[in-house]
Amino acid sequence: MTDLVRLEVADGIGTIRLERPPMNALNAEIQHGLVAACREAAERRDVAAVVVWGGEKVFAAGADIKEMETMSYTDMVDHSALLQDFTKALAGLPKPTVAAITGYALGGGCEVALACDWRVAADDAKLGQPEINLGIIPGAGGTQRLARLVGPAKAKDLVFSGRFVDAQEALAIGLVDRVVPASEVYEASRSLVARYVGGPAYAIRAAKEAIDRGLEVDLETGLEIERVLFAGLFATKDQSIGMRHFVEKGKGPAPFEGA
Repeated sequence: MTDLVRLEVADGIGTIRLERPPMNALNAEIQHGLVAACREAAERRDVAAVVVWGGEKVFAAGADIKEMETMSYTDMVDHSALLQDFTKALAGLPKPTVAAITGYALGGGCEVALACDWRVAADDAKLGQPEINLGIIPGAGGTQRLARLVGPAKAKDLVFSGRFVDAQEALAIGLVDRVVPASEVYEASRSLVARYVGGPAYAIRAAKEAIDRGLEVDLETGLEIERVLFAGLFATKDQSIGMRHFVEKGKGPAPFEGA
């Protein structure tokens, strides 16, 4: 893993920290680092949920344009797979994820946030997909995940214009889920996912897979995905623990083992 991306774990929550000051520009090294950090977080049993955090000043202000400026078409054919790999790795992480957004989440930075399950933004944050101003379009999932999140009309407004939205507009259109003072963003993000620490890890994983995969298919196929995942959870210890606890005690958190 690169020094530009760190995975820190405390109290069952992993923090994927972006560290490329001043703006956390997402060059190839940081993109590879995000893939590695996501793989590690997915594999570690002491990580129940993940916060993606760019620090107190900025989340990520976009891709490294200096790195891309001189690329040819064939260069970008090769590089564009990586552009989607790092956001796919985050979107595919089989645990709850939240983007803790301070400052700017623009271009690739916004696409990182879109790949998370939730987004908590500072009250002075700015988000957007300004690639159109460079003569290109979002290439790390922005045209697809943004439209699925806020609807095609609002996605077209943001992508066609390249304009930034402030935290309150982002909340109003569903681009972010919570807005808090900048000093509280990281702790609010941790609090949002802390409830999943000690929970039934495989059931949470199955729920995330059923929802995410179901959004991409017709209802009948989605119901089949749900049915198979539902039945599969009867092979887990947590299903036995949860149902036995309900029958014997009726209420209160079950002592799940994440197995």
